[in-house]
Amino acid sequence: MHILPWFWPAAIVLITWGVVGLLQKVSTNYLSAESALIWTVVGYFVLLPWLLPSVSIFSYSHRSLAWAILSALLNAVGAWALLAAMESGGKASIVVPLTALYPLVMVLASPLILHESISLLQGVGVLSALIAVVLLSTETASEA
Repeated sequence: MHILPWFWPAAIVLITWGVVGLLQKVSTNYLSAESALIWTVVGYFVLLPWLLPSVSIFSYSHRSLAWAILSALLNAVGAWALLAAMESGGKASIVVPLTALYPLVMVLASPLILHESISLLQGVGVLSALIAVVLLSTETASEA
C-alpha cells in the first residue's frame, strides 16, 4: 500500500486540531474569546522560527500576498467566532464538530469559482454533512 505524501501532514492536522478543540474549550472557561485569540496568535509566533520560508516573503507578487492576508484575516475571524461560541456556553462536543464542517463552503463554491466538478457520491456526502449540521445544532430542552 502506497501512502501519498499529503497523508502525514493531514494526519497531523487531524490529531492537533482534535486536541485544539478541547484546549479551546478549557481556555474559554477561564479567558474571554478575545484573550484566547491573542494567546493563539502568540502560539503562532512561537512556531515562527520553524515556519519561516527559505525565500523572502516579499519576493512574492502583491496579488499572492493579498490572497494570503485575506485568508489570514478570515482565519482570525473564524478562530475568534469559534472561541466566542465556546465562551458563550457552547459544548465543545457540539461546537467543534459543527465548525469542522467548514469545508462544505469550499465544496459548494469550488464548481463556481474553481470550475471543479462534484460527483454524485460527493453530493451525497455534502447532503449528509448538511444533515449533520442540523442534528448537531439541535438540543432538547433537557440538554440546554
